[in-house]
Amino acid sequence: MTTRELVRCGWPAKDPLYIRYHDREWGVPAHAERRLFEFLVLEGAQAGLSWITILRKRPAYRAAFAGFDPAAVARFGARDVRRLLADPGIVRNRMKIDAAIANARAVLAVRQEHGSFDRFIWSFTDHRPIVNRWARLGDVPAETDASRAMSAALRKRGFRFVGPTICYAFMQAVGMVNDHVVDCFRHRELARVKN
Repeated sequence: MTTRELVRCGWPAKDPLYIRYHDREWGVPAHAERRLFEFLVLEGAQAGLSWITILRKRPAYRAAFAGFDPAAVARFGARDVRRLLADPGIVRNRMKIDAAIANARAVLAVRQEHGSFDRFIWSFTDHRPIVNRWARLGDVPAETDASRAMSAALRKRGFRFVGPTICYAFMQAVGMVNDHVVDCFRHRELARVKN
């Protein structure tokens, strides 16, 4: 089967970067702390913007935020904030930058409390992906009971930019939910993936 013959979700359209993200990453269960932190930062940065904008800025984010090492980002101070506010490669929003640093510190606190950020975050889906069966993109919700519970738990622990909609987008990105539409070739592939 050639790439042109593959049936995908409609949202990547024809953008090669979007298609690559859809085909290789979106909905794939992730457990590495850096990967989870990366998507937490990126989903928060995306608030009010398009996801393709953030994907295009992703390499700059990786460089600016120490490869998304939460321990390194947690040590960021005023000089780092000034550097980030001057970086044209990222979204230069003071609240989002401050949130990323606060969230790094909160990830470390969760790690202490629960043994790992992965264990804590995946508890909202009982440590396994939820496989949904949406016929159309319009059927996919913006938030769920699980994302609302995650949002409340994260906020209680000092996380920022973690509303229920951002949490649900995070859950989709890191494979906690499989929201590929049923006709998409990735839905079948990921439905077989063991966590």
